[in-house]
Amino acid sequence: MARPSPYPLELRRRAVRMVAEVRPDYDTEWAAMKAVVQKLGVDATETLRKWVRQDQIDAGTRPGTTSEESAGLKRLKKENAELKRANDILKAAASFFAAELDRSHTRS
Repeated sequence: MARPSPYPLELRRRAVRMVAEVRPDYDTEWAAMKAVVQKLGVDATETLRKWVRQDQIDAGTRPGTTSEESAGLKRLKKENAELKRANDILKAAASFFAAELDRSHTRS
């Protein structure tokens, strides 16, 4: 499971906007990202690159799994795991009660 970001959502959004705004001032997108990272105090340029890429995916300008789709998949995986646990409990209970019924019938 991924750990939560130490950066607030608003800072991440601001950083992504800043990259788009300053990009024309730099030769490469990476150089623009490095400048924004230094201004905002983000630990790594790669972190900002991931935010920018995810923003592009969410905007539909880049292929990939959107944040909304990721959240939906996470929710479904959690629900599936809960249903599997419940199913295992029901199977164990059914086996237990079936064994009890067999014992009560053999004693009669």
